[in-house]
Amino acid sequence: MEPSTPEDPRALGQRISACRICAGRFASTATGHAPRPVVWFDGPARILIASQAPGMRVHEARKPFWDRSGDRLRQWLGIDKDVFYDRSRVAIVPMAFCFPGYDAKGGDLAPPTICAQTWRQPAMEALGQVPLTLLIGGYAQKWHLGAAARGGVTATVAAWRDQPPGIFPLPHPSWRNTGWINRNPWFEAELLPALRARVQEALE
Repeated sequence: MEPSTPEDPRALGQRISACRICAGRFASTATGHAPRPVVWFDGPARILIASQAPGMRVHEARKPFWDRSGDRLRQWLGIDKDVFYDRSRVAIVPMAFCFPGYDAKGGDLAPPTICAQTWRQPAMEALGQVPLTLLIGGYAQKWHLGAAARGGVTATVAAWRDQPPGIFPLPHPSWRNTGWINRNPWFEAELLPALRARVQEALE
């Protein structure tokens, strides 16, 4: 059997933007919101940011990482907003394209697995080979690395030198992870300088 032809990225993005498979799930959350996929790719890119899921501010703005986590992530990467939001250079493909909502206690709900099951493989095929992929958080690391990520985020990020070429695992840039960063000084001292160098190489 011949391999299937990858879908045109822009056409796929339009299909994802129209997706409503989680409408019932989101309506039953504490936020009671409607699906609003945040799609940020339209063709070949130099860097793929494989993230987790939009938060409330991103849901409202319809722009990925349009929050304090995005400010921190751009600082980690050493790039400004103009580069970050240039889709010809950076593609952002979360494990779930919609804001999952909050539970009754105000906690973040996990990204629905049906989103990745439905859209992730087509998105990866449509984007093709990307020079540098950044795996942000445990959900993305498990999908892309499989057994190599079973030790958890800390172990996976600590082993960043052992990852396949073109792969860089990162913790989530949420400010809730400030304590994690303080407990792991090697992250800022060793990983971030190497990450910024790789980012610049990929963008050249």
